[in-house]
Amino acid sequence: MYEYRQVLIRLRLGATDREVARAQRIGRAKVAHIRQLAAAQGWLEPSGPMPDDAQLAAVFKIVRTAAQNVSSVEPFRDEILAWHAQGIQSTTIRQALARIHGFTGSVHSVYRFLQQAAPKTPAATVMLDFAVADTAQIDFGQGPLITDRASGETIKTWIFVMTLAWSRHQYAEIVPNQKIETWLACHRHAFEWFNGVPRTLVIDNPKCAITRACYYEPQVQRSYSECALGYGFILAPCPPRDPQKKGRVEAGVKYVKNNFVPLREFHSLAHANEQLQGWILGEAGNRIHGTTRAQPLALFSTTEQPLLQPLPTIAPACAVWTKAKLHGNCHLQFELCHYSAPFRWLHQELWLEVGPSAIRIYHDHELVAVHPRLFKPGSRSTVQDHLPPDAQAYFMRDPQWCLAQATLVGPACRAVIESMFGKGVLDYLRAAQGLLGLRERYSAARLEAACSRALNFGAPTYRTVKQILKDGLDQQPSLLSTELEAPYCGGARFARAPSQRLH
Repeated sequence: MYEYRQVLIRLRLGATDREVARAQRIGRAKVAHIRQLAAAQGWLEPSGPMPDDAQLAAVFKIVRTAAQNVSSVEPFRDEILAWHAQGIQSTTIRQALARIHGFTGSVHSVYRFLQQAAPKTPAATVMLDFAVADTAQIDFGQGPLITDRASGETIKTWIFVMTLAWSRHQYAEIVPNQKIETWLACHRHAFEWFNGVPRTLVIDNPKCAITRACYYEPQVQRSYSECALGYGFILAPCPPRDPQKKGRVEAGVKYVKNNFVPLREFHSLAHANEQLQGWILGEAGNRIHGTTRAQPLALFSTTEQPLLQPLPTIAPACAVWTKAKLHGNCHLQFELCHYSAPFRWLHQELWLEVGPSAIRIYHDHELVAVHPRLFKPGSRSTVQDHLPPDAQAYFMRDPQWCLAQATLVGPACRAVIESMFGKGVLDYLRAAQGLLGLRERYSAARLEAACSRALNFGAPTYRTVKQILKDGLDQQPSLLSTELEAPYCGGARFARAPSQRLH
């Protein structure tokens, strides 16, 4: 409208079409058309009033809106609008048009059509105000890839950021994961960095904090709930898929990623965090913030820090709570390490309280096992009392136990057991255990006699001893000591005198 008004003013002053066209840098035909429309409205009289913008727009709209080309997707308007209402993307709509109607246009034509036919209504937002020392906002962002110089390992990292909503002072830390114990440790480091605790923490819905996201009643992770009670803050999770509720930390994460991370070398996680803390206390803390127009570190030091809640005298333990199923081998698994629990809770879910040096296992509220914390994948901590009785008996009856029990029975029994363990092809542990078990059925005296007889015949095996006891041969006198003793005297074994004849 400004350009039309300038042309109209020159025409009212008596300028020719050529002069107006040269001054306004438009064609003479265009000026002539404007003169014709203005004369019809009586606007060329110098003494008459100048029209306002609404009147100019109503009269010159034909001049402003030139003839437009018809979109190539216009014939499919109803289908496209119906699909768009279902939330289907422009690329998918274009593929469907090509598949169903043989459409050859580009996806941009579909996108331009939807911009005109179904424009989005812009969402209005409001600026939130926070009291001093009342609120902090927390978020994770993608961190840099760090190659450790010592180990040569390349680590994918994340950036934890906690921003105080009033002063915009922040704490940031580069971490290797988003596990629960990392999340809790970052909170402790942030509170120690601020030397105080905000009253409210606005967070997103990460699994390390919220187990079930909900608009009205989200479920808080048990470990995080105990951390909140220990430090005295309350949680305010954002509604699902609505990160604008914590826009200040969102901007803080972008600021760290765009201003600190680029063009820096990191030799390790510790080296990266050392640089990051120096950057926060230097450049980031002393910059003039775009919204508050003040230095975040100065606002924090002079006003906000004294009003934060004091740190607890003893820092909360902040143990990690998680559930694990007790498998049929009487062990449950946590981070690829195995811990035993009483067999009576087989195939049930138990609670694990994971501390830095110990793991406690609970069934409901009953403590059922305590183990030292293991860190090497595949390692195992087993308490023999957690195993079923038959398994405990089997593990207790090792070779040393068998030899000790055989000694109590007698020298022949021990000699048979030692002969079994001296064979290097098979494992005769079960055979030795079974041999000692025969004393419960036949008595230790008979077992010793049967073992002596088996040794005399050169067959010290479980099968031979059992058959001797079954047939009662252990109660008969040994042939080697009575009937065959006289023929053997004074000669070779199995030899007879010439006078002796077989009948």
